[in-house]
Amino acid sequence: MRIDIITLFPELLRSPFEASILKRAIKAKKVVIDFHTLRDYAQNKNKQVDDYPFGGGAGMVMKIEPIDLCIRHLKKERTYDEVIYLTPDGEQLNQSISNNLSTKKNIIILCGHYKGVDQRVRDHLITREISIGDFVLSGGELAAAVLCDSIIRLIPGVLGDESSALTDSYQDGLLAPPIYTRPANYKGWEVPKILTSGNTPEIEKWRESQALKKTKKSRPDLMEDPR
Repeated sequence: MRIDIITLFPELLRSPFEASILKRAIKAKKVVIDFHTLRDYAQNKNKQVDDYPFGGGAGMVMKIEPIDLCIRHLKKERTYDEVIYLTPDGEQLNQSISNNLSTKKNIIILCGHYKGVDQRVRDHLITREISIGDFVLSGGELAAAVLCDSIIRLIPGVLGDESSALTDSYQDGLLAPPIYTRPANYKGWEVPKILTSGNTPEIEKWRESQALKKTKKSRPDLMEDPR
């Protein structure tokens, strides 16, 4: 997989890819991450990439021209499955979206800033708009790191135990059950005895019941009938 990230501030993005699972995935050549500084595609001497909104109003708007030039440059080198714009008013990211994107070969991610991008970017250059939640960040870089992490960890061979991702919260529409490790008793706080029984079928039943209980309590919306 290859992910090209268009950003005004690549320095905000580097550290998440320089440690842990993402670093190992890059080193193992499971994924290629490349940052593209939008100012490099600005067409004026001041490298301006934003301007005042037509009709007036507060804030600045990211210009269409440098974004178009950057995306066109990338598309000359390869075909992309998705061109994603990260925006608070996009489709809210969930496990199903991450699962789907992890099967793609090439993705472009555009990080927004200021009041957002010229609407013509969204109308003509973007294939998918994604939000990581109902809140606003200073820019799309942190959201891009979240999206990339959620995708890359699902690529076969990235996690040491590939079955681990399959038992994450949301993979089966439920939150994951409680998990424990040694010691079995700490300050009198004991691990449920079923987990140390060695009875695998009963353990799986317990985990399923706990997942249901946890989902009903914390995320009852996940259990609502979509009809």
